[in-house]
Amino acid sequence: PSAPVLHPAPSSDLGLMDSVKARKGGNKDDPLVVVVFGASGDLARKKTFPALFSLYYHGLLPKNVRIVGYARSKKTDDEFRENFLNSLTCRVIDGEYCSQKMEEFLPKIHYVQGGYDDPEAFKRLDAAVSKLETEMIADSKSAAKDSHRHDVGANRLFYLAVPPSVFSEAIAGVNQGARAPHGWTRVVVEKPFGRDAESYAKMRVEVAEQLSEDETYRIDHYLGKELVQNLMTLRFANAIFEPIWNRNYIESVEVTFKENFGVEGRAGYFDNIGIIRDIMQNHLLQVLALVGMEGPLSLHSEDIRNEKVKLLRSIKQLTPEDFVLGQYRAAGKRQGYLDDPDVPNSSRCPTFAACVFNINNRRWDGVPFLMKAGKALDERKAEIRIRFKKVPGNIFGASNMNGNELVIRVQPDEAIYLKITSKVPGLTSRLDESRLNLFYRTAWEESKDIPDAYERLILDVIHGEKSLFIRDDELLVAWDIFSPALLAMENDHQLKPEPYNYGSTGPVECEYLAAKHGVKWGYD
Repeated sequence: PSAPVLHPAPSSDLGLMDSVKARKGGNKDDPLVVVVFGASGDLARKKTFPALFSLYYHGLLPKNVRIVGYARSKKTDDEFRENFLNSLTCRVIDGEYCSQKMEEFLPKIHYVQGGYDDPEAFKRLDAAVSKLETEMIADSKSAAKDSHRHDVGANRLFYLAVPPSVFSEAIAGVNQGARAPHGWTRVVVEKPFGRDAESYAKMRVEVAEQLSEDETYRIDHYLGKELVQNLMTLRFANAIFEPIWNRNYIESVEVTFKENFGVEGRAGYFDNIGIIRDIMQNHLLQVLALVGMEGPLSLHSEDIRNEKVKLLRSIKQLTPEDFVLGQYRAAGKRQGYLDDPDVPNSSRCPTFAACVFNINNRRWDGVPFLMKAGKALDERKAEIRIRFKKVPGNIFGASNMNGNELVIRVQPDEAIYLKITSKVPGLTSRLDESRLNLFYRTAWEESKDIPDAYERLILDVIHGEKSLFIRDDELLVAWDIFSPALLAMENDHQLKPEPYNYGSTGPVECEYLAAKHGVKWGYD
């Protein structure tokens, strides 16, 4: 990869990472229109609109806000509202107050029908949004007389909950026909960001022709998860970890994602993507970067992302020998991947993959970073395991003493726990493994109402905070790591994923991959 471009950042400010603090700023009074492209799809219905309602329910959206759904299907405003009404929840506090908030929220939702390659449709969208803005600006100016604010402008946030095949048309439509005339324009783009380095290079050129980097928000919802956000705090706010967070004390690092269900309802999409592109190249690689990066100069988004890019640039390109691929087969009453009617009988698409990264820098040289992701496994879990080396000069004589292990469980039941060796109570010298536990659901009252990742990320877009979003050069380096191996494995038609039973732990070859590097996968 070419030499990195350093992005300078202002001095550290904790408020930059605090959405609740940031929302108290001046733009709380600026009118905002959120336009959701692909508004009739599953992502918008299950994630985007529920997140917007939750933000509204908790008073985190601007006072004057309108939400416009945009899709090809023909609907009235009322029909559109009815489509996603059942997806809206108040998370914890239900009842009369929740119903009241829903009644306030629904009239703020509007709908515009149109395609993504139709300039006339974008003109209709712009006219509809402008009308809503005129009404809100009039209200804001009236309020400004009392607050002595006279710089009222309307902002526009466009959320692209659409397939990548229409990214370019949608972004061009926004730029050429629907930009905010006076306030800011920001565009949220969902993965996948291309299929490989070549396709992403083409995509980034198309985006850059229409939007500036400051206007572009590449969303990865994993970065909005509570435990992933806590990684930096755990590492850099606790003096105990920094001295031992390196090759001298750590034996291996493991990032795991497991689902206990198959590709139900997504087979057509998934067969063209596979588990590596769907989970590993984005979600898990972002987690790995946060685990391995150096401490940033400040909490500003550019300082954080500079360190992530430096870490990613230190990772050696993957080869097919670094991988184990699997594909689930029928077990009991549960059908296999190839049994799905939307999957070709000859499909070699992996539903499971494991790989090992080697990081060529002073901190991590020689430490294997293991990554594993799969569907139709024995449990649903996402976690990070930091396995420390065994104590040298063992004086206890116990042959089964394991090294300490720090486990950060992202989902479900968020938790952080440290495995230690301890003496069993009583008249014995027997040693046993025990845990120091931090369970989120019991540690804090706030953990009963942990926001969905999309809530945090959408709120950050509104306030222009980009630390939890992926920068252009991050994606370039990420694809450089994966693309050679991906293309080689896909072009090798003799290479087929190893079969594993639905509900198992995955193919046994995964264990051999870890053993080749002198380590084992962690299990509880």
